[in-house]
Amino acid sequence: MNRVNLIAHPLVQYNLGRLRDQRTEPEDFRRSLAQVAALMVYEATRSLETRAATVTTPLAKASVQKMQREIVLVPVLRAGLGMLNAILDLIPRARVGFIGLKRHEQTLKANVYHKSLPTDLGEHEVILIDPMLATGGSAVAALNLLAERGAKRLRLVNLVAAPEGIRHVHRFFPELPIFTAAVDDHLNEQGYIVPGLGDAGDRLFGV
Repeated sequence: MNRVNLIAHPLVQYNLGRLRDQRTEPEDFRRSLAQVAALMVYEATRSLETRAATVTTPLAKASVQKMQREIVLVPVLRAGLGMLNAILDLIPRARVGFIGLKRHEQTLKANVYHKSLPTDLGEHEVILIDPMLATGGSAVAALNLLAERGAKRLRLVNLVAAPEGIRHVHRFFPELPIFTAAVDDHLNEQGYIVPGLGDAGDRLFGV
């Protein structure tokens, strides 16, 4: 699919297998999700722009690269929290916003119950984080909130995506790059990804 970046690194796929396994307990699920998030963010940030700068080492001046723009990480609550800290370990200077979304079980529509975002995202690199891209309704709702704050440089990081969700997101944001470890087969009648890994939030927190 256009603008979908499938991350096939062996360590990503190994951790994905552990996350899919229904026998994986919450403690191991959290650990594997953090590990795969750290690996995926390398690919998701590969195209970020840098600028030349100079620092002084203990011996001499050296040419280095600095980030061109500030990075803002936005996890979708609550499952996105399982990926946040591992990414922050790699990008400790990133700012963090939060978007809380709850999907209505009958209509499958996403309702916003919380948002805490910088006021102007126009000059930032914004990375939206959510383990699952199912119907795409939550992703579009979150992306709309970010666009309202001026975000132009957006990318979406998901662990597992459904074709239906990808199509829905790209209907509204056709140029959005999506980074995922797997594009699964389909959605079932309840809007869950098949084969997927179940409810990521429930498995992450054990409830």
